Amino acid sequence: MVSDGGAEYSKRFLTTWLIGGLVAGISLAVALRTGWPEINLIGKKKKKRPIRVYMDGCFDMMHYGHCNALRQARALGDQLIVGVVSDSEITDNKGPPVTPLHERMLMVSAVKWVDEVIPDAPYAITEEFMRKLFDEYNIDYIIHGDDPCILPDGTDAYALAKKAGRYKQIKRTEGVSSTDIVGRMLLCVRERTSCESPSHASLQRQFSSGHNQKYDDGGSGSGTRVSHFLPTSRRIVQFSNEKAAGPNSRIVYIDGAFDLFHAGHVEILRLARGLGDFLLVGIHTDQTVSANRGVHRPIMNLHERSLSVLACRYVDEVIIGAPWEVSKDMITTFNISLVVHGTVAEDDDFEKDNRDPYDVPRSMDIFKVLESPLDITTSTIIKRIVSNHEAYQKRNERKGESERRYYEAKSYVAGD
Repeated sequence: MVSDGGAEYSKRFLTTWLIGGLVAGISLAVALRTGWPEINLIGKKKKKRPIRVYMDGCFDMMHYGHCNALRQARALGDQLIVGVVSDSEITDNKGPPVTPLHERMLMVSAVKWVDEVIPDAPYAITEEFMRKLFDEYNIDYIIHGDDPCILPDGTDAYALAKKAGRYKQIKRTEGVSSTDIVGRMLLCVRERTSCESPSHASLQRQFSSGHNQKYDDGGSGSGTRVSHFLPTSRRIVQFSNEKAAGPNSRIVYIDGAFDLFHAGHVEILRLARGLGDFLLVGIHTDQTVSANRGVHRPIMNLHERSLSVLACRYVDEVIIGAPWEVSKDMITTFNISLVVHGTVAEDDDFEKDNRDPYDVPRSMDIFKVLESPLDITTSTIIKRIVSNHEAYQKRNERKGESERRYYEAKSYVAGD
């Protein structure tokens, strides 16, 4: 026998259970009908697919402008996939590359904003390659700078991506280009061979100081410009890492000019980083580099060289304008555990010098010479230009004209 109170309780329980079931059923039906993206059948959040963006380029004579483009591209998605154009495609469309594909692959892979690299990418986005990007690489957007990329036949290299509605644009980093850098070396070589007078030696100081921002053809009509990079604190912050070394970190220090940042630099930095928890890189001043390597060096000024090094994924921090000699005070200030130097370097005669810059770390038994993986120096790159200077001169004359038109017609574009 059930009491009246018990019967009333049973009714309330049954009513609550029926209403709750009805609400749950309606909610499930709505979710299934609308494809509710955030909740699956067992109430767990679905993992959102990362946005994958693609950017391609020659990345010849890779510099901080390339790195800044990759940084901007990465900010438009969650993963950045980079296509590196083949040597043959560069030769057909622009002229012979200074750095071969395997070196350019090393350089691009070492940029800290890059997630994947595709070798032998086509110079122009074809229908077939675009479908491959969308279907095989799951690319959401194709990225390029605001400067036009026109093929030899006069068409836009990114026309198909724009038509598909899968194109996004970033702001070009002004003040540098591969054409500009090659031009600096060609101009430097011409001045050195034609006249070594003090007045001509001042040309390199213009490179390093950013003076004379006008076009300078060096008597060749190539439209070569000296450096007019305008460094800002914001740009340095954009390239810097937020992570600082911990009190117990093993800090490895390596220094140098790092002029015309190349694959040899990348590989020695990779080895150095593997010896500790934190890699600190010292970048020598323009005056120090000139004093040790001649008045025509460095090709890139201090801030340009610093940004290139900062963009490398193996580097944690840089000293902008590091001293030539590694002192005891410097070792203490930065808590340096190990000082390293590569076997392949333009300052490899320092051991014969009366003023060994590594005398202090040697005495503290914290100095190590690393076997350099690649036999490449800044002089190697310059020699490549000199040995084939006629081809590069013609290439620069063609590209220099488009550069001239860009700067003459440019207007303000929002972005960073």
